[in-house]
Parts: sequence; C-alpha cells; structure tokens
Amino acid sequence: MKLGVIGGTGLYDLVGLRDVNPVALDTPFGKPSEAYLHGRLGTMEVYFLPRHGHGHHIMPSEINHRANIYGFKDLGVERVIAISAVGSLREDLRPRDVCLPDQYFDRTKQSADHTFFGGDLVAHVAFAEPICPDLRHQLHAVAQEIVSGDARYQGQRVQNGGTYVNMEGPAFSTKAESLYYRRFAFDVIGMTGLAEAKLCREAEICYASACMVTDYDCWHESEETVSVEMVLTHLKANAGLAGEILRRVVTRLTDARPCPCSRALENCIITRPDIIPPAQRERLAPIVGKYLK
Repeated sequence: MKLGVIGGTGLYDLVGLRDVNPVALDTPFGKPSEAYLHGRLGTMEVYFLPRHGHGHHIMPSEINHRANIYGFKDLGVERVIAISAVGSLREDLRPRDVCLPDQYFDRTKQSADHTFFGGDLVAHVAFAEPICPDLRHQLHAVAQEIVSGDARYQGQRVQNGGTYVNMEGPAFSTKAESLYYRRFAFDVIGMTGLAEAKLCREAEICYASACMVTDYDCWHESEETVSVEMVLTHLKANAGLAGEILRRVVTRLTDARPCPCSRALENCIITRPDIIPPAQRERLAPIVGKYLK
C-alpha cells in the first residue's frame, strides 16, 4: 500500500523519510505543486508533496489540486493524509490543538477546478461524508495517544470531527465573516482542504486531514488578530506533533480498506459510454478506466 502525504504551510519536508528520490510528473491537468518526494517512512512507501511548493511560492487559490491528486492516483497511492494550518472558530479549540474534520462547507468560487469531470464525461460522486472514516479514526487514535503520553505536547488537545469552512483567500477573514461562521457553529477555517477531499473521492483515494490550529481567526475580542507571524510561530511548534502523528500512523495502516472510498465511482458515471470522446477516456484512464472497459 502506498501513502500520500500533503504538507501545508510550514511543512515542506517530511522528517524521517528515508531513501528519498524526487519524482517529477506532468499530468493532463498540468504540473503538480512540486516533484513528489518518494521514500519510506518506517516500512511504508510514501509520496510527499508540499501543496504550496518549497519556499511557499503558491497561493491557496493558485494550487493545481487536480494535478496534485491525479499525480497521486497515477503513482498508485491509495490513501492521502493532509496536514493543514487552520484558524479556530471555537473558544475551546485553541492554538496548537488539532482538529480532524469530518465535514466541509464551501465558500470558494472555483468549483470547476475541484472535479476531474466535464468535457463530455459526467459523473456525480456521493460526498455526504467527505472524509474517509477509517483513516480519520486511525489518525485520532494515534494523535490522542501522543498528546496524552508525551510531555512535549502536554495540554494540547485533539478534536475528532468538526466542520472545516473553506474560504478562498489569500486575505484572512473580515470580522463580519468570522462572526458569521461562528453563528453557524463551524469549527475551523482554512483555504485548501475541500478541493483535496473532493478530488480524492473522485479518484477513489481515502483522504483525511490533520488540521493544526494556529489562531482564532479574527472573531476573538481578547486575542491578537491573526497574522502570518502568529501562524508560523504556532506551526513551528506543531511541526513536531504533525511529524510524530505521521510516523506513528504508518505503523497502524494495513493494505485492507474497509471504507467505501475505493468504490466511490461505482454507478456514478452518468454519460453513456459510447458517446464519451476517446481523448477524454484516455485522459481519465487512471480514474475511470476500470468502469469504461
């Protein structure tokens, strides 16, 4: 089984990855954020990709999510774990805590870039439960074990589940927006997770995200307004925890996938097979090939 890891803001390398070699790909959707770093984490074969590129030169709205996820699929990756920086929309979800969301709320304007389909090939996947439940529960068990037993992370908490509001950026929220999200009882806010979850579902890849809380967005009256300096300070503190979660979770994962993610496209392709253009069949062969034989 091959695991994909997506690094977010502040996580541009994967500590502990050995026998590393870069794998540069081009895809029908363009180039991924960077060359994938292929290696081993423990005994697990891993492909690591920093979504913003090394040195953080790609804005959230500029990330080529389709190329990133298509590349993972083409490489044979079956599970993807994403590490993300988020703002908290709840008093009890504090900076340096971890949230493992199980829902998303879309506030972007780029939905056409969040699907592989179109061009005379239509499919509608179920997305009521956007996160792989098995992978999220594995992450929760490991993260909870670490924060409970390691003095370095004393006081940090792990929330299993929650709603991630995906805004567009690159600017952070206005106070009016932040208060609006709180009224709807959302948990965290970020700029990247939703597209990854949608595309992984279409590609039949299990996806879960470990969201590292860096700030209170801008709703909290007694806390400092969110800034890049604040985000980076908390991210550096959380980098060790993120790495430890990844190093430990790979020892728990097996080849078996008891979730429905590997069958997500079953009965979802609406277009009559004989009218699908050959070029589109070829373009999406890694994703739809087994259903269009």
